[in-house]
Amino acid sequence: MSFRRSNASSGMGVADHSKNTFLELKRKKVHRYVIFKIDEKKNEVVVEKTGGPAESYDDFAAGLPENDCRYAVYDFDFVTSENCQKSKIFFIAWSPDISRIRSKMLYATSKERFRRELDGVHYEIQATDPTEMDLEVLRERAH
Repeated sequence: MSFRRSNASSGMGVADHSKNTFLELKRKKVHRYVIFKIDEKKNEVVVEKTGGPAESYDDFAAGLPENDCRYAVYDFDFVTSENCQKSKIFFIAWSPDISRIRSKMLYATSKERFRRELDGVHYEIQATDPTEMDLEVLRERAH
């Protein structure tokens, strides 16, 4: 049985599996990315898709729907100017312009509560089209 805490403002809980999957990305580097969606029947945020460590940023971006909102975390690896290997975790609130108003509202009102559950995120990006979360945007933010 899964226990979840409810969000007072939106009524959305966070599935234990969602938190655990994020921890696997953060601590064990099992996933390159995790895409989450709101399951309105269960009234909670659930894992929709994960990408293995070898998957690219293009694989991640292709996993986001063109016309619906999602939350995602992406583990961005890069090399600093001092030649050090680093990793930063990005939280992305994906809300395309063409998604339904109801979906945008639901994701907007649930975002802060869900984001607080993901301890260890370094940067947050709000994106309404792919150019706002381009790989170059991540590079600029991470440096």
